[in-house]
Order: sequence, then structure tokens, then C-alpha cells
Amino acid sequence: MSDGDEGAGQSAPSRRKDARRNKETLLGAAAAVFVTSGVDAPVRDIAAKAGVGLGTIYRHFPTRADLIIAVYRHQVDACADAGPALLATSASAHAALGRWIDLFVDFLVTKHGLAAVLQADNAGSEALHAYFLDRLVPVCAELLEAAAVAGEIRPDVDAYELMRGVGNLCFGADSDPRYDARRMVELLIAGLRPHR
Repeated sequence: MSDGDEGAGQSAPSRRKDARRNKETLLGAAAAVFVTSGVDAPVRDIAAKAGVGLGTIYRHFPTRADLIIAVYRHQVDACADAGPALLATSASAHAALGRWIDLFVDFLVTKHGLAAVLQADNAGSEALHAYFLDRLVPVCAELLEAAAVAGEIRPDVDAYELMRGVGNLCFGADSDPRYDARRMVELLIAGLRPHR
């Protein structure tokens, strides 16, 4: 192996790390644009927010559906990763659960429009839903268990049921400006406290 080959081998991981970081930046920018302008926002707005050219977006995500799916998965991963971090850094397990539910609500709000984009691809939609459940239900269950063990919530709360309830409270919030989904979810979480 020549010195040039060794240098090339050492720079490949660095290039992969840069590419991953660029993709993360792009997904974060797309999510932010989707929140403010919906999933039909012009790709040039996403490129501008990310500070990249249109070609960079299309190189990573050839279609809008590819980009939306990637943003969805990225947000699921971020929400899943936040659970253990919140549990480790929050003042209590209940506080960690409440903060995580806030992130979950944010996620639910930003995924509007996904169903319409994926409507033609039922298998893809089912795969994303399975991914969502596989990643998030165990995290919610861990937070619930920690709060129950600490005596901060009732011990009979099921993670899937709670997530389903939160999702139902968020449904339709965008069509009624008087409806405060976050306030309703806050009341739901307060109701998890044990009866004294």
C-alpha cells in the first residue's frame, strides 16, 4: 500500500461522517420547513434553509416522498433517542415522561401530510407505522415504568394506549384554531398521577 492509498483510507471515514452530518442538517431543515409550510413546500425553500444546492437534495432524495419518509424516520429516531437522555437528566421520571410526551406531540404535529403522500404506497405506509411502533413504544414503556416505580404515576398505564390517546388528542388540531392539543395532552399526563 502506498502512502497515497493510506491517506485515502483515512479520509473515507471523515467523508462519510461529513456526508452523514450534511444529511442530518438537510433532514432538520426539511422538518422545519414542513412544520411551517407543509410537506408541499418548494424544495428550493428546504435547500435554502439547509444551505445546500437543489442537486444535493435530489442526490440524497430523488423524490419528495423519499424526503418525507426520511424526515419521518429521522424524527422517530430523534424522539426515541430522547427518552433515555431525558430519563438520565430530568429531575424526576415524571418530568422526563412529560418532556418526552411534548416531543412526541411535536413529532405528531410535524408529520401532517405524510399519509396523503404515501397513500399510493400502502406497503411503505405499513412499514413506516411498524418502524414508528418498534422504536417509540419501548421508549414510552421505559419512561412509564420508571415513573411508576418512583410512585409518580399509576402502575397500570400501557405505553401503546397512552401514545394512541395522545395521538387522538392531536388529531384535527390544525383545523380548529381554538383547540389546544398540547393543553389536552397536559391534562391527560396529569391524570396519570396515582390516586391518593
